Amino acid sequence: MVPGDPPVPITVWPVPAPHEGETMSNPMGVRLVHNLTHPSDLIIDLTEGPQLAHAIIAARRRTHLQSTRTTSWGRQPANLIVTGWPLAPDAAAPVEFFVRCRAALIPGGCAAVLLAHGDPTLPSDVVTAAKQAGLAYLQHIVAANQPYARGGQMQLEIHTDVLVLTRAQQEGDGSA
Repeated sequence: MVPGDPPVPITVWPVPAPHEGETMSNPMGVRLVHNLTHPSDLIIDLTEGPQLAHAIIAARRRTHLQSTRTTSWGRQPANLIVTGWPLAPDAAAPVEFFVRCRAALIPGGCAAVLLAHGDPTLPSDVVTAAKQAGLAYLQHIVAANQPYARGGQMQLEIHTDVLVLTRAQQEGDGSA
């Protein structure tokens, strides 16, 4: 559990690390699509690389392949928005970005923010900005290469933190 209001569960996904310049690996894209959406759900893809797009097509979901710099992410609300972090230097400020995410999500929809593991303050900065925009911190996923045993102990090589944020089911229900 991660401290929060309420505490947030941590899940470990054994998936390969992304290649240089990409947001995620193919198995990560598949896990995100299958765990956070249902068939025919709309997904906004703000990631670098084709991995999420391939997973969306294979799972028969619908998508808006976009850039974080575009002014519109489509008119239809999405069930899932996936983005890498940090945002591009010319993108909106973090709180403004999450305000756009909240406006583009259906009630109960999620935004998945993927960030390289390592900076211990970055996840809390992202969660703080998301909460200021009205999103709730739902889950923390730790992505690690396949565990291996060293000296009889399991070792995890963590490479990515995925912060799953959600828009409240109903406005004013206290979960945002």
